[in-house]
Amino acid sequence: MKLFKPVSLILFILAMFLYTTGCAPEVGSEAWCKQMKAKDKGDWSANEAADYAKNCLFK
Repeated sequence: MKLFKPVSLILFILAMFLYTTGCAPEVGSEAWCKQMKAKDKGDWSANEAADYAKNCLFK
């Protein structure tokens, strides 16, 4: 039974990670563009900035 708790915790964390990442809008979609527009520009990664320019500005 000592192994059961750590394994359960790891499975729970993995399930929560998959649940939260599954809800993100698809890159380039209208919802994603709105989400990025609302996000602080200093928090954008280089890839996010390039995707925003390609998919939201230069359609």
